[in-house]
Amino acid sequence: MEYARTPGGVVPDDSLLPIVSVVVVNYRGADDTITCLRALADDLAYPADLLQVICVDNASGDGSVERIKANAPGVQVIESPQNLGFAGGCNLGVQHAKGSVIAFLNNDARPDKHWVSAAVKVLRAEPTIAAVASKVLDWEGKRIDFVDGGLTWFGMGYKTHQGEPDDGQFDTPRDVLFGTGSALFVRTATFKQLGGFDERFFMFYEDVDLGWRLNLRGWRVRYEPASIAYHKHHRSMTTVDNSREMYLLERNALASLYKNVSDKALGKVLPAAIALSIRRATARGGIDPTQLEITNRPATGPDLTDPIEMPRVSVAAMLAIDRFVEMLPSLQESRAIEQAARVRSDGDLLPLMRDALEPACPEVEYLKAHQKLVATLDLEELYALRRNILVVTSDSISERVAGPAIRAWNMADVLAGEHNVRLITMNQHSNPPQAPFDVRYVRPADMVPEVNWADIVILQGHVLEQVPVLKTSAKIVVCDIYDPMHLEQLEQGKDLTDSKRAHVVEVVTEVLSNQLLRGDFFLCASDRQRHFWLGHLGAIGRLSPTLYDSDPSVRSLLAIAPFGLSAKPPQRTSQGPRDLGVVGQDDKVIIWAGGIYNWFDPLTLLHAVDRLRRTRPDAKLLFLGMKHPNPDVGEMDMAGRARALAARLNLENNVIFNETWVPFDERQNWLLDADCGVTTHFEHVETTFAFRTRVLDYLWSGLPIVTSAGDSFADLVQRERLGVVVPAEDPDALALALEKALYDKEFAQACRERIEIVRERFTWETVMAPLVEFCRNPRPAADRLPGAGPMVGTKPLGAMAAARRDVALMKEYLNAGGPRELAKRASGRLRRVLGQGR
Repeated sequence: MEYARTPGGVVPDDSLLPIVSVVVVNYRGADDTITCLRALADDLAYPADLLQVICVDNASGDGSVERIKANAPGVQVIESPQNLGFAGGCNLGVQHAKGSVIAFLNNDARPDKHWVSAAVKVLRAEPTIAAVASKVLDWEGKRIDFVDGGLTWFGMGYKTHQGEPDDGQFDTPRDVLFGTGSALFVRTATFKQLGGFDERFFMFYEDVDLGWRLNLRGWRVRYEPASIAYHKHHRSMTTVDNSREMYLLERNALASLYKNVSDKALGKVLPAAIALSIRRATARGGIDPTQLEITNRPATGPDLTDPIEMPRVSVAAMLAIDRFVEMLPSLQESRAIEQAARVRSDGDLLPLMRDALEPACPEVEYLKAHQKLVATLDLEELYALRRNILVVTSDSISERVAGPAIRAWNMADVLAGEHNVRLITMNQHSNPPQAPFDVRYVRPADMVPEVNWADIVILQGHVLEQVPVLKTSAKIVVCDIYDPMHLEQLEQGKDLTDSKRAHVVEVVTEVLSNQLLRGDFFLCASDRQRHFWLGHLGAIGRLSPTLYDSDPSVRSLLAIAPFGLSAKPPQRTSQGPRDLGVVGQDDKVIIWAGGIYNWFDPLTLLHAVDRLRRTRPDAKLLFLGMKHPNPDVGEMDMAGRARALAARLNLENNVIFNETWVPFDERQNWLLDADCGVTTHFEHVETTFAFRTRVLDYLWSGLPIVTSAGDSFADLVQRERLGVVVPAEDPDALALALEKALYDKEFAQACRERIEIVRERFTWETVMAPLVEFCRNPRPAADRLPGAGPMVGTKPLGAMAAARRDVALMKEYLNAGGPRELAKRASGRLRRVLGQGR
């Protein structure tokens, strides 16, 4: 029983449970079917008014329908005009289902008391689970019929542990590739979204195929040992010749393999699977496969032309291949759908296959063929867990790069050790250097083949808008939202007209909202940012119950991955500013390691240098780069204001503006010539959630840091004592801080020692650990799974349930505000009921 919690305590509340529609297919098995239906009516610990039982009769023609109606009056009987098989019969039953959960139960099975309730509990607790596989025992409950399933590389599914005693070792829930259709629960919306069971299979492997497809699309199938059914097993096949079963198994295995295996594997495994099917045929029938060799002609007398005798079990495999060929045109359409929708690789499913190299047939000649094919196919490479990962940026990639390109480059570099990585820049002003991974320029209009190649797409900035196919693609998308661009635009757009500025902020906010609606995984730069983005996710409705219930911490959706730095300490490779004569050999150098943008405050810094030079004339401020490496990014108003102020204060001897941009691979030569690093900004919302990437270069090169308060790095500097934090727009405090960092040798040395420890936390390998881990086991976000949605009943509350709810609400209103509050609420509800409260 489920309970609803109210201020007055807990009350039983069946309305929290979903309606479950149980589908039982009958074909000339009325005795078994009636036993099954009676057990469903009498033995389940699940509210009867939340249980819909549907019996599909597959044109039995033996009086089954009349007997079932007479002996199971509460069951909805659906009469099929023809025998649709188990797959088609189940699908027909689902068409009449009212529940948000479908249960399939063989007509020769009976449920345990908790069969439904245990499965529903799993589905309600785990939104990423699409199906629950029951524990199936023999009729006496002593031996295993199903607790797990395996899948061979050539497409044959099999039950593991079948026939073993039920001794308690199979009582642990686990993810499986598929459940048995004899006792299986599936979310209705998901089942319908996938098109149900494949009716071309008729019977056998339709459950394997469904589980395979669910897993490929990112769903989970969960074995739940508390959901138990008892099965007589294959009662429907007792009057059918064994060769017909062999025919269906051989044909359906090939069909399932063709639909679901990847393009990479198909060219190898499908021909081999067909070859193995033939070898099984000859081995099972004891057929001499060399009897038609030319060298086996009789030495004397005529060559024999009599028909070759073949057992039916051998003919079954050959006919199965023949019919598989006939199915190929329609299977090709299904394959296109499945391959477009898949988000998991063959390698991802390898653990669920249990033993992919299982031969699944004991004949010696067959085993020899299997061994030869395995050795020839190099299956380890075929099922390797190297994924195709696309990292896409709109920033230019050349010897001079800015933050977004640096971040994209290092993401690619970290992931390339385990995966096949392509780093794509869509900026035409790019000239990528050599890399240990594929780097290329691609126009946005030409990105579709790149997206098709990828298993995972990692994007940043405006890429989602530039490649709109990603909005509807089934590909797993990782959005790098380390840069709150809309907050930057509040500052950057100050030199625009009011209407233009408002429009730009609105557009950029929409760009980010679209990413937050689409992404399967997000990376932000700090704990502050994480709180900020959680608010945005909540505001646009992305923090749904489905997503929350799958992970209440939401860390599997939104992780912290700050900007990083190289694990290798900086090594001088050429001359720095001292040797180049930019500053003097004995000068004290303050470095500003980046560009000047509107959200920074170089003006207070210039005033501080003006104060400092009066007693410390050897103090020099060096702005590392004025011209952004991406030609599409123009100079901002603040850069011009900084030059103008420096000229007005006559700081030409103490302030140097490097009017170009130092190449990325040469920046260490400039950093190593500096004595401290500085970053200053205004006190505004952009600062609160910013992550100043230039500070990473200061950590990398061991420079004491002087920074304005307000951002997450200021917190780090203050907490770890890596330098000095000063109030925003306070030139006097800033001048004193610079003097301390430059001239207090003991203080500077202590900062360097602590920086050496702290910087290990910010190596690219460390900060990108959440991304690396996600790419090892990528899945769609819970709310983006196909068919995802709330699992609720479609039946209105019964009178008793409604009364219990109303009593609980009355207690709540009385406790909250007494009779007046109760009266107000009651009148409000009455208006809504009458349609007047709109």
